[in-house]
Amino acid sequence: MILLSLILTPLTGGLLAGLSGRHNSALPRWLSLGCLAIDLVLVLVLCATHYSAAVTLNGTWLAQIDWPWIPQLGIRLHLGLDGLSLLLILLTLGLGVMSVVASWSEITERVGFFHFNLMLTLAGVIGVFLALDLFLFFFFWELMLVPMYFLIAVWGHERRIYAAIKFFLFTQGSGLLMFAAIVALALINYRQTGTLTFDYFALAKTQLGSTTQMWLMLGFFIAFAVKLPVVPFHTWLADAHTEAPTAGSVILAGLLLKTGAYGLLRFAVPLFPAASATFAPVAMTLGVIGILYGAMLAFAQDDMKRLVAYTSISHLGFVLLGIYAGNALALQGAIVQMLAHGLSTGALFILVGALQERLHTRDMRQLGGLWSSAPRIGAIGLFFAIASLGLPGLGNFVGEFLVLLGTYRVAGGFAIAGTLGLVVSTIYALSFVQRVFHGERPARTTLADFSSRHMLVMATMIVALVWLGCYPQPVFDAASSGLANLQRVASEHLAGSGEP
Repeated sequence: MILLSLILTPLTGGLLAGLSGRHNSALPRWLSLGCLAIDLVLVLVLCATHYSAAVTLNGTWLAQIDWPWIPQLGIRLHLGLDGLSLLLILLTLGLGVMSVVASWSEITERVGFFHFNLMLTLAGVIGVFLALDLFLFFFFWELMLVPMYFLIAVWGHERRIYAAIKFFLFTQGSGLLMFAAIVALALINYRQTGTLTFDYFALAKTQLGSTTQMWLMLGFFIAFAVKLPVVPFHTWLADAHTEAPTAGSVILAGLLLKTGAYGLLRFAVPLFPAASATFAPVAMTLGVIGILYGAMLAFAQDDMKRLVAYTSISHLGFVLLGIYAGNALALQGAIVQMLAHGLSTGALFILVGALQERLHTRDMRQLGGLWSSAPRIGAIGLFFAIASLGLPGLGNFVGEFLVLLGTYRVAGGFAIAGTLGLVVSTIYALSFVQRVFHGERPARTTLADFSSRHMLVMATMIVALVWLGCYPQPVFDAASSGLANLQRVASEHLAGSGEP
């Protein structure tokens, strides 16, 4: 029942926030914070109760519920929490709190409706990380889209309608491909077993021919690649990030992109192992292209938000590379990179949003010398910039290093090419710091420094990144149950695929 509560609590909080916003602009914020805090307590209670005595079922699951939903179609309310889901839900709740705090003074119109959409998006993300019925997974996958569309279209910036429609068309169109693949997989399983079901474990046993498996895998892969995003499916990303409000950018970069990586880990590779092994060289090539191309695009930007947006393409290229390298080191690195990217990029979007709120511009050509008037913002910007470039001792370094080390063991050429992305990331990160915080200060620039509220948010993210960088073992331990099935598949099918 706790698993269902993890979804219903933010849904309820969003509804209450939407209703209360008509009469009190502060109450929706507190309701959202309260509901996220309740969810966090529920997760911690679940861990304390079940972690030491988890039930084994195709991997190790901390908790599951499996109830009938639409029995005529074989659709069930099947939710499950393992270590991988646990880590991503903790990231979801943490970034959800950060988003509410960061938008405290930025969002002043339709506050209740804003928090309704924000909480509905978070509920959809949590559902994606828990669903073990493929129809239910698709339901939550689509549930994320509509409220995120409104977050961009209503509270975004100059070209918000264009960006919102582009985001919706890309993600909705690719989602329909995945839905077609899900239905086809269920019908093939029905022909073989006589039972109509969308259950993850049942569909994983479906016998598929090589051609059929490849086409179905591509249906899943394209949907997840658009959300990740993978070059060339990335063109929606910069516009959506640039035009979204700060909270929307944090949720997009920190969470929605992770649903694409999670989908690859949970569904695309385990359900279609042979096709994934055949496709691995192509996927790894796309990962390396994303690492290099995203980094170069980031360096070319004058808009701070677009710069941070393009860094996501580069950083998540490491995740794609690690998933399809397939060994334990690369997979562990991919998980750490997902968490570290969510924290560091989320913090950078909060920082950029604060600068835009104060200076009414994102153009770095109009900035410079801000450190002298806002040393707190300058120090925070420097920290997360060097975290983004992969400074040893921080979580991003651990993730990228493990991905490259694991990749080198199966495909050295990809690892060497990916390492070049670290060089370019150093250039764009330090260029960002120089152009915004150093150099000559424009005479008209006045800047209020970070408040205690912002510093508390940033300090929390700093501690989390340092902890990931210095002691990632708890993350490895927690993720091991979620990766057990994928590692078994990888050892049999992917590790020997080699470099093309």
